Formats: sequence, C-alpha cells, structure tokens
Amino acid sequence: MLEMILGPRKAERHPWEMFIIGLLYASLSVLLVSWIFGQDAVLSKYSGILIVTFTVMFSIPFMYYIIKLEEEKDLQENIGFLSLLKEHSKALKAFTWLFLGFVVAFSFWYIVLPSSDNFRAQIETYCWINRPANFEQCISDYGVEVTSKTTGFATNKERLFMIFSNNIYVMIFTLIFSLIFGAGAIFILAWNASVIAAAIGIFSKESLAYLPVGLGRYMIHGLPEILAYFIAALAGGILSIAIIRHDFKGDKFWKIIQDSLNLVILAVVVLFIAGLIEVFITPILF
Repeated sequence: MLEMILGPRKAERHPWEMFIIGLLYASLSVLLVSWIFGQDAVLSKYSGILIVTFTVMFSIPFMYYIIKLEEEKDLQENIGFLSLLKEHSKALKAFTWLFLGFVVAFSFWYIVLPSSDNFRAQIETYCWINRPANFEQCISDYGVEVTSKTTGFATNKERLFMIFSNNIYVMIFTLIFSLIFGAGAIFILAWNASVIAAAIGIFSKESLAYLPVGLGRYMIHGLPEILAYFIAALAGGILSIAIIRHDFKGDKFWKIIQDSLNLVILAVVVLFIAGLIEVFITPILF
C-alpha cells in the first residue's frame, strides 16, 4: 500500500519523504516481531533475522519499481554518463533517506525496548567484529564496553586494508543479490542498517540522550559506505531488469552494461573514501 502512496517518481522528487517511510517500515518490523514472536521459545532467538526479513518484505515493491524506473532512463537516446549519473542520483538520494530511516528507527527501538534479544544476531555480529578475542563475554555484556579502537591491527594502513577488503566483499554480495533478483540487495542493506543501529545503541550506552552522538559516530563513514552499496545495488538491479525485459537484443543492452560497469567503478571509489574516513577521521572526532 505504501509503495502506491509514495511511488518511485514522487520519491525521486521528494527523497526526504523516504526517511519517514524507512522509520515506518523498520518500526513496524520491530514491533510486529516483538509482539508476534517475542514469547515464542524458538523463534524469539531469531528475532534479529526476522526483523530484517519483515523490513525487506515492506521494502521490496518500492525497490523494484524505482530500479525499473532507472533502467528506463538507461534506454534513453543521446544521454551521456554524467547526465545519466545525475538522473541516477535522484534514486540514490531516495535509497539513502530510506536507509537513514532504518538506522534511526532500529537504534531507537534498540534503546527503548526492555530487552536486546530482538537484536541478538546484530549484537553477535558487532562482538565478532569488535571483540573477537572476548566474543562470549561481549555477548553476555551485550557489547556495553566500547573502546575507541575496533581492531587489533598495528597500523592504520593495515586497518584500512582490512576494512576496505571487507567492504568490497559486502559490495560484491550486494551486486550479486541485485543481479540475481533486482530488489534482492535490500536484504544486505537492511541487515547493515540493523547492525549499525545495534552499534549505535551500544555506543549510546542505551540512553536516548546519547543517540545523536552515536548517529554521528557511525554515520560519518557509514553514509558514504552505504552509498557505495546502493550504487552497486543500482548497477546490478538495472542490469537484472534489462535481462528480465529482454533488452539485451541490440545496442541498448551494451549501453546498459557500460553504465552498470561505470556505476560499479564509482562504488569502489566511494567505498575507498569511506574507508579513509573511518580509519583517519572518525577516531579523531570520537
């Protein structure tokens, strides 16, 4: 219903409205999972995955229609890459606002809900990344103890390499998911939003008063990072829909491939910039 109220064309004209939609999708997902599965002895253990699944279910129609709209732009005659990139930026803004809505809503409910069991999978992921040597203790503490250094690498250069290589790995999966199923990348993006939200909740020490600080801590490098994932998702989604619609019969398909490759290259560049910000700028500010 919501994708019909706020269609992809309207979302591109007013991308900030997708922030409200993201808040709504994520909040509904958390509340539904909490109410329906919270008391179930088995399914309650997988609430973190169920929350992401519900969020994906809400988001898929919008993702599909907006990617379809972007694929139509690729088929236009006499339009260069820069002009096309400007057109694609409208969709990227809508995706980014949607993601921000996810992050803010997930962070809010992580802090407000009496139990962190709804985000158990996200907390385990956080602990595995930040405190692998004390994984079990971190889980029992729900990651309350936060240190300024998130890895044990000796140099910033090594940290940058590991962060960048891990982000490239995620980007490849985002590209593959969106290529196999045009809107499929929303799962990885919603999952990342929930993990970032858990980290923000932990950093905020479960107090709403520190939520803005937590958002600032992770969004400085998180926004360009997630933007790179959205660019890769858009590239794979455009190509996927072109194949589904049999647009590969002719020169137009090669034009779509060229545009998709350009978007992937752009995503890699943005991802590297995000890594530089995470390693060299974020620790200075926080």
